[in-house]
Amino acid sequence: MTQPTPRRSPILSFSSDPAPALVVRAADAFAFSSGLAASIGASLSLVASGALGVSNPASWAFLAGSGTFIIYSLDRLRDLDRDRAISPLRTAFVLRNRPRLYAAVCIAAIGFVATLLLAPPSIILLCLAIGLVGLFHRRLKQAAALKTAYVSLAWVAGCVGIPWLASGHASGGPWIAGILLASLAANLIASNLRDGRGEAREPTDRGDTAQVLWLARGMAVLAITIALISPAALRALVWIPICEGLTLARFRPTERYGQIAVDGGLLVGALLASIHLEWAA
Repeated sequence: MTQPTPRRSPILSFSSDPAPALVVRAADAFAFSSGLAASIGASLSLVASGALGVSNPASWAFLAGSGTFIIYSLDRLRDLDRDRAISPLRTAFVLRNRPRLYAAVCIAAIGFVATLLLAPPSIILLCLAIGLVGLFHRRLKQAAALKTAYVSLAWVAGCVGIPWLASGHASGGPWIAGILLASLAANLIASNLRDGRGEAREPTDRGDTAQVLWLARGMAVLAITIALISPAALRALVWIPICEGLTLARFRPTERYGQIAVDGGLLVGALLASIHLEWAA
């Protein structure tokens, strides 16, 4: 007697489909290679430059993007033992592509130095200070609150501080810094839930997780508020915390959600803010 052919579940069908698998691999490569972090740095810098009316924004975006790529890539290459426990997918990617990542860091470093040498002394000093913080990131990042504070400040220094110095201290700088500082803090607070604090929490700790997540959402709301009360020319930046807040509304403490969706919210928000600024110009 012929047995009926079992129906394939949607999950099995999806996993066997090469198209979604290819998309997942591409997203993994973009995020795990530090390409996403570099793109966020460059995009936020372009938004800040556009809002401040800075000339030569591509140079400042390249400094922010390449500097981010160098710092994050070196951290992931050097801290494999710790990352195995909290980011196994990313660790496996880094191990498979270690020679390529080192080569990419070298290329980025050459471009970074060449661009930095053409910058004003104040920007050179700021970049050196950010790089010094990056060197100690591996040791400092163990404390979640400290990590949130100094990483947020370092991002703001690179993405807003450089264009602000290039603009001659434009008045909109503090507003932009406040919007991005709160948005980045929201991102990092949520990331800390996953980095060894959210993947395998006991049921008794779920209340603490919920409180921390609401803190992250509150920072996104704060960023939205700052953007809405800022000068009219800067309100396009509201897209950054809006997109970040949307990712936190459906937060999942998984590796891919944290490193692709939550971080990707900043990139999407920066792109929308750039479009809004161009449209309003």
